[in-house]
Amino acid sequence: MAVPVAFFAVFFAYPVAAIVARGLKTDGAWRLGRIGEVLAQSDVRHVLWFTSWQALASTALTLLVALPGAYVFARFDFPGKQLLRAVVTVPFVLPTVVVGTAFLALVGRGGLLDELWGVRLDTTVWAILLAHVFFNYAVVVRTVGGLWAQLDPRQEEAARMLGASRLRAWRQVTLPALAPAVAAAALMVFLFTFTSFGVVQILGGPTFSTLEVEIYRQTSQLFDLSTAAVLTMVQFAAVAAILAVHAWTVRRRETALRLVDAATTARQPRGAGQWALLAGVLGTVLVLLVLPLAVLVQRSLGASGFGYYRALADEDGGAFLVPPIEAIGNSLQYAVAATAIAVVIGALAATALTRRDAGRFVRGFDALLMLPLGVSAVTVGFGFLIALDEPPLDLRSSWILVPLAQALVGVPFVVRTVLPVLRAVDGRLREAAAVLGASPWRVWREVDLPMVRRALLVAAGFAFAVSLGEFGATVFIARPDNPTLPVAVARLLGRPGDMNYGQAMALSTILMLVCAVALVVLERLRTDRSGEF
Repeated sequence: MAVPVAFFAVFFAYPVAAIVARGLKTDGAWRLGRIGEVLAQSDVRHVLWFTSWQALASTALTLLVALPGAYVFARFDFPGKQLLRAVVTVPFVLPTVVVGTAFLALVGRGGLLDELWGVRLDTTVWAILLAHVFFNYAVVVRTVGGLWAQLDPRQEEAARMLGASRLRAWRQVTLPALAPAVAAAALMVFLFTFTSFGVVQILGGPTFSTLEVEIYRQTSQLFDLSTAAVLTMVQFAAVAAILAVHAWTVRRRETALRLVDAATTARQPRGAGQWALLAGVLGTVLVLLVLPLAVLVQRSLGASGFGYYRALADEDGGAFLVPPIEAIGNSLQYAVAATAIAVVIGALAATALTRRDAGRFVRGFDALLMLPLGVSAVTVGFGFLIALDEPPLDLRSSWILVPLAQALVGVPFVVRTVLPVLRAVDGRLREAAAVLGASPWRVWREVDLPMVRRALLVAAGFAFAVSLGEFGATVFIARPDNPTLPVAVARLLGRPGDMNYGQAMALSTILMLVCAVALVVLERLRTDRSGEF
């Protein structure tokens, strides 16, 4: 535990505490009264209300749209199912900047809806809600569908034989069994939408602002660190509560059910109703998930073919000190380094968490590992600049600063992927190896590693995709001469002109394709029994 604890203490807890202290301390004295002053401001209360309201609305809408898809993937067997599963998962691994850009091309000024029917949604909250559904659809399908596929269908069939209608059997037998998974999925969607930054930053404009966007505005534009510190504390408290409830629902899901092999429950659709449901889900995937990405690609080509792509190699001397195309190489290099860090830290943490004699501190650290997913990435990025500015940790001019920030987000994915596999290893194998004289290192190398190798590769793929698209922290710490792809996209969208817009679409398409390739590799490595993230 020493290395993971030190890593999170130095590169997560210390920067966050530093920026909160910088905002709430004056001449060495804490100004706790500032908390009440900030929360009493009408514009801050409006941000808090909109953040909570849009997260609840996005969660409800995502469940409404995605639950039929979860049933189809769980219970139906049809041609192209594995390909469709990969298509559904693509939006989740896309950077939020790309998601916002894709919907901007669909519903924004000059977008597809504007050209066809003169309809624009980029000035309404509907653009944000639909983009959140687009991003989180796979969370519900994977989490709920993974459990649904393992529920024994004979229980519902027995209720039908005893006279229950199809609806009553589902309501009284299946729904109670699915409730923990639905709750876990809803909480994760709420967490992602509550802390939404890239989507709201691009689609919300000056009208709509979440806590994360407001922290960015107060920090980078108004330089009001005290307000940003208070908002960070509010977001931290909310995220901690969400993760506590999520941990409780996960424990219920793990202990309350008897499951069967998912491969035995899927069958061909029967009857007109089931075929209609399958067609409806396919149509939803096509319109909601595929269409925005297709429009993004179409806008990147424009009327000049690959002109926007060729323009990426030109130096403009404006927002970039280097040609925008260099952001591709920068992002790949940063992501590889961040993946290596995340795999090492995450694997060490997961190994420590599998010990049967782990104390309360170690078990508590399991929950703390999830905090970087919910705590403001903007706060972490700006905290890096404030905290890591003097020896022996003067890293402001070092390239490693970006991978360190990205690895913070990748570590939770590594732990969540590797930990279940390590816990499934029979402890007697380790004990037998130790009795035969193997050292702890040799036991890990020859017993655990062969069994967890595939999980480590899957975890590395997730960490790579997440690191590639990290935006909130990187926007602060990426140097002007070494921009990442998400930062370059945001800079191009912030400049007027068709050429800048087209180059943003081209870079977003490149980023989407790289993430899609990473996802295809993940699907090939994923074990047949892994039904969820």
